Amino acid sequence: MARPRTIDRERVLKSAEQLVQRAGATAMTLEAVAKEAGITKGGLQYCFGSKDDLITALIDRWFAAFDCEVKEYSQSDDSPAGEARAYVQASSQIDDATSARMVGMLVTLLQSPNHLKKIQAWYARWMEKNLGQSEEARHIRTMLFAAEGAFFLRSLGFIKMSESEWATVFDDIKKLVPSAQAGRASFK
Repeated sequence: MARPRTIDRERVLKSAEQLVQRAGATAMTLEAVAKEAGITKGGLQYCFGSKDDLITALIDRWFAAFDCEVKEYSQSDDSPAGEARAYVQASSQIDDATSARMVGMLVTLLQSPNHLKKIQAWYARWMEKNLGQSEEARHIRTMLFAAEGAFFLRSLGFIKMSESEWATVFDDIKKLVPSAQAGRASFK
């Protein structure tokens, strides 16, 4: 009896991302993802259950990758301001794959309110870290909103700019909260 073949979930998720990047989010069907990953549709369903579960796994993967980047950038300063600056730095890193992920995420939001709840919860977690009424907390919130706005405008192709101009936008956003903080501020 042959041993059952194991499906590499990460490879399938990468295949789904490549499909979305190449053909757009509407091309992401179970059949197309299975073909892209070199597995059967049944194997894909066994691994993920449904298209909705596959999309959920993609969103989880995207958030985990972003959170990991933020953690890398904030290694030397884990204060709320330091984490916000790291968030801005991670948001400034846009490539074709990131842009395709954003478009894919927006298309999935149109298809399922459950995905919207997951994304709202992720953003709420970030906002809860930094919300408050102090002046610094308000600056941090504005910094995060500015970074997200710039990221979405560029990743959706609404604005075009050179890499050097893009870098200056994020340098300006990071200046909303001074780098050197005296102690850890209270944000609640």
